Amino acid sequence: MTLSQAKSRHDDLAAQLRHHDHLYYVQSKPEITDRDYDRLYRELVDLETQFPELITPDSPTQRVSESPIKAFKPVQHRVSMLSLDNTYSQDEVRQFVARVQRIVPNEKLEWTVEPKVDGLAVNLTYENGKLVVGATRGDGTTGDDITSNLKTIRSIPLKFSQKRDASHSAIPQLIEVRGEVYMSKKGFEKLNAEREAAGEEPFQNPRNSAAGSLKQLDPRIVAKRPLNALFYGVGHFEGERAPATHADWLAWLAELGFKTPEKIWVCYSEEELLNAINELDKVRHDFAYETDGAVIKLNNFALREKVGYTTKAPRWAIAYKYAAEQAQTTLNGITIQVGRTGILTPVAELEPVFLAGSTIARATLHNEDEIKRKDIRIGDTVIIEKAGEVIPAVIGVVEAKRPANSHPFDFQKHIHNKCPVCGSTISRDPQYVAWRCENLQCPAQATRRIEFFTARGALDIESVGGIVADKVVERGLVREPLDLFELTLEKLATLNLGTDDAARVFGPKNAEKAIRALERAKTAPLSRWLFALAIPEVGKTTAGQLANFHATIEEVAESPLLRDVLGYHEKTEQARQARRENPELHEKLKAEIDSIMQRLTEAGFAEPSQGKGDRGIVTEVGPVVAKSILDYFASSAGKKVIARMHELGVKPASQKVEVSKKAGLPFSGKTFVLTGTLPTMTRDEASAKITELGGKVTSSVSKNTDFVLAGAEAGSKLDKAQALGVNVLDEAAFLKMCE
Repeated sequence: MTLSQAKSRHDDLAAQLRHHDHLYYVQSKPEITDRDYDRLYRELVDLETQFPELITPDSPTQRVSESPIKAFKPVQHRVSMLSLDNTYSQDEVRQFVARVQRIVPNEKLEWTVEPKVDGLAVNLTYENGKLVVGATRGDGTTGDDITSNLKTIRSIPLKFSQKRDASHSAIPQLIEVRGEVYMSKKGFEKLNAEREAAGEEPFQNPRNSAAGSLKQLDPRIVAKRPLNALFYGVGHFEGERAPATHADWLAWLAELGFKTPEKIWVCYSEEELLNAINELDKVRHDFAYETDGAVIKLNNFALREKVGYTTKAPRWAIAYKYAAEQAQTTLNGITIQVGRTGILTPVAELEPVFLAGSTIARATLHNEDEIKRKDIRIGDTVIIEKAGEVIPAVIGVVEAKRPANSHPFDFQKHIHNKCPVCGSTISRDPQYVAWRCENLQCPAQATRRIEFFTARGALDIESVGGIVADKVVERGLVREPLDLFELTLEKLATLNLGTDDAARVFGPKNAEKAIRALERAKTAPLSRWLFALAIPEVGKTTAGQLANFHATIEEVAESPLLRDVLGYHEKTEQARQARRENPELHEKLKAEIDSIMQRLTEAGFAEPSQGKGDRGIVTEVGPVVAKSILDYFASSAGKKVIARMHELGVKPASQKVEVSKKAGLPFSGKTFVLTGTLPTMTRDEASAKITELGGKVTSSVSKNTDFVLAGAEAGSKLDKAQALGVNVLDEAAFLKMCE
């Protein structure tokens, strides 16, 4: 695989993982199984191992997956809540044990095994024995404050209960207690029975029901849900003394009043460890809650510190996932859904079957190629799999039960070679192995584009995502994102989020909140607008760099800098070809290239020459990006966007820094690399600060790197920086430099 091919695959994998992270952690609407997600993730890790230059600060491998929910106040965890690596075979467990043993070759390893609860991870902070804050895991560093909701769960102690004969008599001054909030199997069944009796739609599964309950803004609603919590660990701790082992911690947490795993195994050999995993598999179905695996941890905390962490997960723990539950049922039909970018996704319509705690009537089929590869046909008896309590996938066909009159599924014929939503022309997208609707005004695409436009990473417009986006499109109030700014208070307040038979009005308070957010968005930073418009090839980093060199969106649309980027690359290629065949043309092209580079250098878009022809463009805006941006704004759709922004009074705030001022900025000409988790800010925030102060952020460490900004669990980038003698900063030193 060439670097170019690797980069293309890397971009595709990263985009898929971000998409599924958003569905799973933010919307609680997962599309793929844990196993399929892990396959994608492992491929990305392998690719970055082979091509380290592809690693970027926003790669899914460089961060703990998940984003905080909008409606709640953010809370900073004192110690990051890392995720666990997964394994699916006992051979991989043996390999894990061997890896740990190699790190501490002379140590006797002692392990614990406990059930992996399928719930929502939470972090409770207690000061002097009293609950002060309860938060979701969020992105691992920052979560959402859901204290009022957690207080309604009776198994969570509001105040420590300490027995007189307890092994640790002193109440800790400060402690973060970690666990999972879940909905019991019986509670879930009872809640669904009540909802069906009331004519309401039943919930899909216990995990999503628990997560959805904790997202409620009204604690009175949460109090009515059958939620429980189980605790298995500790983050930050301040006290007289702490237990030395995980087993002792669990015993102490139980003494303090916490519900802990009803059974754990302490193992002193690899054989005992594997036996414990098998024993847990036999008894876990009798637990009150859903489980999808076993968590294996080093018991001794001193050894944990020696073994250490990667940027994503501890090296001393792993989650063993049990074989996914499967079922057979009939494929009654296939429907085609249309996404934000117009991609058509096939979905299996199944004869309802009970599987892993819920009744399944739909499953993903991924794409046309997947259907052909598995030869899935309507009327088939199919095998569905549900790993980790997510929406299942069709993994195969029982050919022995295939009807005699069945025929292969023809994707194009099935939808009459047109979009099933708007009836427009469709075309095959070879890059994503998918069919795409070519109509940019397709209602299905409109809903997805509105959700993207209003998301936190884009314009951050509260209250206008999810069901609201669906309904404003469905009711004909909005066809494209900019139509949102023409919504009135009256139209929003009376918007029916339900059905004609069961109305549910948006209401005046929610409408006022949305209108205020829309008004604020009119003057949001230019970088946010460039990202929100979903211009092909323009991500957050590119949008930020464009905003640093252009004051208005009109300047971006007509940018001479972007034209020079195109010219530079085109003429460089022409000069390369003319070097031998036409020396005169070669010299002429060299002069033109020098002229282009002079303009780019004066604008700060390129580095000055060091006398060896080693100058180059300093942004990530290459020819592909430049062409995409210029083509977009030259199109009728792009011109319409700018015209409508004028009509609506949209004036994005300028972030441009004049070249004369850039030289005086503290990070002018400096190159930074970020690694690890920072205590109080995200990598995006740190990158924005560096760029704002004249610096440049790159993804890999080299001799040309000026500073490495390192947080907790910094990985190989920190090691390389230290080997090269690059200056390493912590967040405090970085912020002092910013001042």
